[in-house]
Amino acid sequence: MTDPIRISTLPNGLRVVTKTMSGLHSASIGVWVNAGGRDERAEQNGIAHFLEHMAFKGTARRSALQIAEAIEDVGGYINAYTSRDVTAYYARVLSADTGLALDVISDIVLHPAFDQREIEVERGVILQEIGQALDTPDDIIFDWLQEAAYPDQAMGRTILGPAERVACFGRSDLSGFVAEHYGPGQMIVAAAGAIDHDTVTRQAELAFGHLRATSCAPREPARWRGVESRHIKDLEQAHFALGFEGPGYLAPDYFSAQIWTSALGGGMSSRLFQTLREKRGLCYSIFAQSGFHEDTGMVTIYAGTSAEDLGDLARLTIDEVKRSAEDMCDEEIARAKAQLRAGMLMGLESPSTQAERMARSLAIWGRVPDATEIAERIAAVTVAEVRDHAERLIAAAQPALAIYGPVEGAPAREELAQRLAA
Repeated sequence: MTDPIRISTLPNGLRVVTKTMSGLHSASIGVWVNAGGRDERAEQNGIAHFLEHMAFKGTARRSALQIAEAIEDVGGYINAYTSRDVTAYYARVLSADTGLALDVISDIVLHPAFDQREIEVERGVILQEIGQALDTPDDIIFDWLQEAAYPDQAMGRTILGPAERVACFGRSDLSGFVAEHYGPGQMIVAAAGAIDHDTVTRQAELAFGHLRATSCAPREPARWRGVESRHIKDLEQAHFALGFEGPGYLAPDYFSAQIWTSALGGGMSSRLFQTLREKRGLCYSIFAQSGFHEDTGMVTIYAGTSAEDLGDLARLTIDEVKRSAEDMCDEEIARAKAQLRAGMLMGLESPSTQAERMARSLAIWGRVPDATEIAERIAAVTVAEVRDHAERLIAAAQPALAIYGPVEGAPAREELAQRLAA
């Protein structure tokens, strides 16, 4: 019998979720803040990511070096990330050091110093990060696709933010974003591995229990538009990214969307890989993946190819999407289900993945479905439901397109949309 997932809520609204994993000597513990890029106003674009960086640059109690040393002196690892929906601060340590890890994490989340000298240093680091992304075609194209899918709104803006914004952020911008979005009701402490729920809850109450409950403004709803973002540059390859609006986490076809995307382009046996690479030789790699948010989602198809082959690749990709609604078969669906189920179960053997999953599930659904429930819901999806999902996606006929490189002669988004709807 596996240990259950346990959830506690502090009086101020902060939630604690844990899972004890037998046989481990280590644990992953962190704080997930339900605030990210989509919570920024236009003039704040990039501030959530800047804040994540600054958390490690010193607090009232610790210097930047002391933050690193506190965790690494016990052989642990500490890191953070910013997404459009969440900012996470987490550590992996041995069981005896989980209290220390949470103390360090709560310190950097609640008491960042925002020293002006450190702000200038980190500003330079982030500007370098932005420059590096711009120099990486198969990285920046996904930012351009996001913007093409959700133009002129928070969901479409980049996580890093534009260099001109980052160059101007100051201490008041950082502290202002914290005041707006880092209330206890927006925070979840998650821990998995060799831990005890009651102990973690007591530690969380010591660290966060003094915070006053606050309210947070509702997020701007995402509005899919589906336009084109074309960037011509003399590169060796043409980079192609096509996006379709998919369901959000809360939609009834959430699992159908994952299964369809996996069968379409999730591996070497998928339709896109077999048709466009193995049979036609139009690209080295091609894949499809699903991204989900509370109120929207996106299916992304990406490939790199030559300028000469880009037109054929784009049109054949549309044809494969259309064909999937007509003849995707039992064998393909069964393979996609097996891949999803195995990926989930393999991931749950990692305490870091467990903690991540619990925090995100609790934020989205208000509970954490166990692995058995998820496996059953995957198994219950029928071929007809997968085809129906593809038909709805095709009927919308509003793909977003981002292309980069020698793409002067590439088909326009309107042509591909018409081919999809024909």
